[in-house]
Amino acid sequence: MINEEIRDREVRLIGADGAQLGVMPTRQALELAEKAELDLVKIVPNAQPPVCKLIDYDKHRFETAKRERENRKNQKVIALKEVQLSATIEENDVITKAKNAYKFLAEGDKVKVSIRFRGRQITHTEIGLRVMGDFAKRVEEVSTVERRPLLEGRNMIMILAPKAEKESKAEKANRIKAEQQKAASPETKVAE
Repeated sequence: MINEEIRDREVRLIGADGAQLGVMPTRQALELAEKAELDLVKIVPNAQPPVCKLIDYDKHRFETAKRERENRKNQKVIALKEVQLSATIEENDVITKAKNAYKFLAEGDKVKVSIRFRGRQITHTEIGLRVMGDFAKRVEEVSTVERRPLLEGRNMIMILAPKAEKESKAEKANRIKAEQQKAASPETKVAE
């Protein structure tokens, strides 16, 4: 609630600089806000009396929205990509699918590997297990098996997760800087 929306008889007022201005009638607080060309904003409505602050409300809204945008930008969204295999897949096709899965995992996404059994293939699920095991071994240097292969109806599904988080740019820069300092230090030159 801001300005005239505040219906309380008296409020505890905090100045724009954070100083306590004390408890005063709402009308007097509104007059102080108008003199300072600021808004009277209720920040703690449940207190007795409610706490209000003198701030530039439009600027406050802008900064809050900006902070939320920054937080959303910094979030890491992990997508679930899918790679479909078959029980009778050929070697070259497995290599191609493994390259795609490798690329997805390197980008930090999870990979859902699925095999659909058609017709009488459902009686030979051990072939599907072998294909899944071979596929997991091909991408094991960048992945871990998050969910082992399970049969769900006519589909066998396995989920692979990236092995480790990618090093951030700041961490990478710090690591390189530390390596350079270590290489340039006089102790290593004396030992040689």
